[in-house]
Amino acid sequence: MGVHGVKAVFFDLDNTLVDTAAAGRRAIEEVINALQSKHRYSEGEARLICDKVQAKLLKECHDPAKMCITDLRISHWEEAIQETTGGETNRQLAAECYFLWKTTRLQHLTLAEDTRDMLIELRKGLRLLLLTNGDKQTQREKIEACACQPYFDAIVVGGEQKEEKPAPSIFHYSCDLLGVQPTECVMVGDSLDTDIQGGLNAGLKATVWLNKAMTTPVDISPVPHYIISSVLDLPEVLQKMEHKINSKLGTDHTAGSNDVH
Repeated sequence: MGVHGVKAVFFDLDNTLVDTAAAGRRAIEEVINALQSKHRYSEGEARLICDKVQAKLLKECHDPAKMCITDLRISHWEEAIQETTGGETNRQLAAECYFLWKTTRLQHLTLAEDTRDMLIELRKGLRLLLLTNGDKQTQREKIEACACQPYFDAIVVGGEQKEEKPAPSIFHYSCDLLGVQPTECVMVGDSLDTDIQGGLNAGLKATVWLNKAMTTPVDISPVPHYIISSVLDLPEVLQKMEHKINSKLGTDHTAGSNDVH
């Protein structure tokens, strides 16, 4: 599929191409089971420990110059266990929980067959780039686990750059890698704050927000050019863009996915 005026598509990874959230839920359940069966924690204690870890992950501020991601995340588990049970810290148990969580999550990170087929088809006429925020080690492990490298012309990890999304610099770096201009690129992702805002900041041709819930708030901000409920709807959006360009009209809204202007 070639689209006049569009030469490249940038894809986010987590919860866009792969369901990281679902994989994470599976991993948490594995840890809860292990804490109960092997270490004799009650289900309530095990779930509280995991809830505390997830809260720490959401607030995580990682400086790779000061501490590796492995040590930081083992510390999350160590703190959560200590906060839940009191007494001495247990680094050994924390490490066991962390590695079980990490291994299980990676095992369940898969690039679905229909998504792979879509990428193969898109790449016949477009350059594709994977653009993901996060720690270098963590994101590279995910990329390897879901085996998505063959489907992209380039992969850019925020943790390897000076700035992450939504900074314009990482988008412009990505453009340079592919030899394209920002106005020739489309960004696809599930985060309004990083993917959509970043695409707007960098002056990309279009931003496509993946909103799986499709319960769109009235006043979303920033405002994406398009909204889709599945990444598999992207080819339809690209076809719509081509039709708009060919007809030189900006008011055609005939495709099934929602537009926001």
